[in-house]
Amino acid sequence: MSADAATVAVYDARADDYAAMAPGAVEDGLLSRFVAALDRGAPVLDLGCGPGRAAVAMHAAGLAVEATDASAEMVRLARAAGVNARRARFSDLDAQAAYAGIWASFSLLHAPRRDFPGLLDALHRALKPGGLLFLGMKLGTGEKRDALGRRYAYYDAEELDRLLRDAGFAPQPPDLWSGAGLAGGTDPCIGIFAHG
Repeated sequence: MSADAATVAVYDARADDYAAMAPGAVEDGLLSRFVAALDRGAPVLDLGCGPGRAAVAMHAAGLAVEATDASAEMVRLARAAGVNARRARFSDLDAQAAYAGIWASFSLLHAPRRDFPGLLDALHRALKPGGLLFLGMKLGTGEKRDALGRRYAYYDAEELDRLLRDAGFAPQPPDLWSGAGLAGGTDPCIGIFAHG
């Protein structure tokens, strides 16, 4: 997550509510594809791990999972679920060729648009050559806060494709769907797999 105090405060206050939300079939399918694309024992980063649901599944599949989140309550829940999680901001990522895969599912949408290209560069550096990134975002334009006060940055599919390519990634065609969020609404979503 970002360093935005209001956004982090929402996740700290609503961590249990967020953890109780059931993932959709699309999200489960994307996670299964991510896991299937990586070798057993491969080092992966769950960036913005939330309560650790994806990290638990990756660990159960035999991946070596490291997980980070800016919310202390999310990290607490992830650790309680058996996840090797630590509190960190996106800007703390300084690894070099450390991961075979990075799972960034609906986390980087909280980063300011001005920071997004640099964060993609950092993710590319953190991946081993040919490593796999999964990026989940909400579709739209501009930046705004939702009904809960969380900061969001929105992109369309073409812009995300260009930004990923500019950072050195080779994105695959995106998956598009509508998903329910913590604020109670349904939003257009995009998931992109991209090799470094």
